[in-house]
Amino acid sequence: MPVALNAVGLLSIALLFAPGVWPSFMISLILALLWAWMAIAYHIAFFTSINPAAWLLGMGFLLGSLAFAWHGIARPDLTFRWVRGIRGITGAALIVFAMILYPLAGYIVGHRFPAAPTFGLPCPTTIFTLGMLLFAASPVPKPVLVVPLLWAAVGSLAAFQLGVLEDLAMVVSGVVMIVVMLVQPAPARPMLDADARER
Repeated sequence: MPVALNAVGLLSIALLFAPGVWPSFMISLILALLWAWMAIAYHIAFFTSINPAAWLLGMGFLLGSLAFAWHGIARPDLTFRWVRGIRGITGAALIVFAMILYPLAGYIVGHRFPAAPTFGLPCPTTIFTLGMLLFAASPVPKPVLVVPLLWAAVGSLAAFQLGVLEDLAMVVSGVVMIVVMLVQPAPARPMLDADARER
């Protein structure tokens, strides 16, 4: 599964460069599936044997998955494309950290596969999600932000409770994402629709 999940993550990055509307649908679908996977395969199927509160976390992650499905596919309110400036630089940095530097940091501090957290588990995938949301070409609906940002804060406690020091990057990523969104806001949707009509 780590190989398949990494492949799906790379696909979502490639879709940022694809023209048209369907890549945004696909990226939202991928993010929805990743959050559903974490809810079911990690929290409910695995982590509940360690912490009964994982049932609640699993339900929360499922709500996060539904938020991506609703706002990115059913409506859709989420559109993604490659952007320049501070949003693009920061988004790319978070994605690279989640997929490459996070596992490298884990290896350096002594976490070895299969005991090391890999992409597709909550912490690296949350950082990846925050990075992808910086490529949103319109304002991100607030319900989409709730679960990733909450987990960025709560999940970073594992750095102290479980000795996973690389998880401290989650809270930093959440703060950085919020600051960047305030510094360089996404354009309003009406502007995007007008731009699409011109093209």
